[in-house]
Amino acid sequence: MKKLLSLLLALVMVLSLGAGAFAEEAEAETVTVLYTNDVHTYIDKDLNYTVAAQYRDTLDNVLLVDAGDHIQGTAYGSMDKGASIIELMNLAGYDVATLGNHEFDYGMEGCMNAIEWAQFPYISCNFYHEEDGVKGENVLEPYKVFEIGGQKIAFVGVTTPESFTKSTPAYFQDEDGNYIYGIAGGEDGSDLYATVQEAIDAASAEADVIIGLGHLGVDEASKPWTSKEVIANTTGLDAFIDGHSHTEVPMEEVADAEGNTVILTQTGSYFNNLGQMTIAPDGTISTELLSDTDVAAALYKAHMPKLFAGELTADELEPEVQACQAGWIGQVNDELGEVIGTTEDVLNNYTEDGTRLVRSQETNSGDFAADALYYLFSETNQVEGHHVDMAIMNGGGIRNEALTGEISYLTCKNMHTFGNVACLIEVTGQQILDALEFGARGVGTGEEIGGFLHVSGAKYTIDSSVESSCTMDDKGVFTGVDGEYKVKDVQVLNCETGEYEPLDPEATYNLAGYNYTLRDLGDGFSMFQGATNIIDYVMEDYMVLANYVQSFEDTDGDGLPNVSGYAELEGEGRITIE
Repeated sequence: MKKLLSLLLALVMVLSLGAGAFAEEAEAETVTVLYTNDVHTYIDKDLNYTVAAQYRDTLDNVLLVDAGDHIQGTAYGSMDKGASIIELMNLAGYDVATLGNHEFDYGMEGCMNAIEWAQFPYISCNFYHEEDGVKGENVLEPYKVFEIGGQKIAFVGVTTPESFTKSTPAYFQDEDGNYIYGIAGGEDGSDLYATVQEAIDAASAEADVIIGLGHLGVDEASKPWTSKEVIANTTGLDAFIDGHSHTEVPMEEVADAEGNTVILTQTGSYFNNLGQMTIAPDGTISTELLSDTDVAAALYKAHMPKLFAGELTADELEPEVQACQAGWIGQVNDELGEVIGTTEDVLNNYTEDGTRLVRSQETNSGDFAADALYYLFSETNQVEGHHVDMAIMNGGGIRNEALTGEISYLTCKNMHTFGNVACLIEVTGQQILDALEFGARGVGTGEEIGGFLHVSGAKYTIDSSVESSCTMDDKGVFTGVDGEYKVKDVQVLNCETGEYEPLDPEATYNLAGYNYTLRDLGDGFSMFQGATNIIDYVMEDYMVLANYVQSFEDTDGDGLPNVSGYAELEGEGRITIE
């Protein structure tokens, strides 16, 4: 009898547990994931952190996540190295974020500061400590699990291996040039796929829904490390929230390694959209992109009765976020708002369809930025006995859209957002040739290269029919040229005669640029290692521009210098592409 009672009790317990499990499953609710990517500190738009927080407040069972590149882009980020942006994200209630390549733009210390300031976790499964070329422990947790709405949802963080060259490789090294941080990638992508799969498997033991939160993108130039390739070479993901390529992907179905459907999405960039993912109780996932008008309409609908009755004003919705945002925008604008010049030209880098020309051909903004560097060393005579022969400017460092009319310090800061500093080094003609070749490797392929070089005091031709023979290591750093050069007929201006002369590979030249390109391996430019440093840390990039603006004459009689000579979007013909 005792044994029978024990069996009955055990059966009751099993049935109770089973009933509880069924009840828990039946109680699962819809979960909403709001997401941003590549905001790049554009906080002064109609869609912003305040609005995102207001919209979040109208939803139940909601998470707010970010897929990277949020602390760099405009003066609102660079003025305090992202501190105010992180404060805004804290106040807006972000739940988790991953690192984009531009989270490293203030150095590794700046990246770690951002992680420390954040009241939400950063995740990345493929960012690790390294010693003597050997992979060590992860720097961050690879994934984060949330229990919400009766569902267990895991986000797996992924950071682009392009961070080495699209930020600065030196940031990942010690003072002796040894790598002490790594980002799993692999020349064929296998290291990245294996690392992501390991994180998916671990997260799957704790969660029912697995979402990639990655900064990888879908650009051809990012292969083999794109989000689509990661999906195609792994199993277990249900969705992937992406960033990096600034692509608007409302909802795309991508097959994983076993043919299962994974939902891929990306908002574009600059807070042009807010992403919304809906996870139904049965695990079905759908995504959409909400514009500023979409969100405004939703907010009005949610609060309409109180707004109409005068019981609520817009200022009462998320007042802390609004105050922080408005205060910081006002402070930066006050500090950098002084007008220092004007221009009737339209300095630009973009075509009407949004193509970034500055990364694949000459633009008037590229000429202007290179000329500012050339002027700094030719006219202000920073070092007695030295002169500049040529200046180079990487296209990825020129961030402005159409610029005309008044020019302020803020205008210059929004053109050069990185805080790099001007340098002058002594190099050989061969090093210059290799640099131009490396920057031109994407010409003729449709590939955008942030290291495409604009020049001042020089001109050159690119043969787009020649296939690039530049070689690189597994981190995308230049190792040499193994074949015919695309770059031809490089001419350097002789300051004394005013004539252009052919570049001599054996001769030495004084080259102006920014430490990012000349000294820190930025964009993978390693050919300048070992060059003789003439002078470094002369002036911050935006002040180089401001210095140049103030060198022009006041031709309008309004007391302001008038910048001229840059009327054509495609520049004045310094770079010829055949």
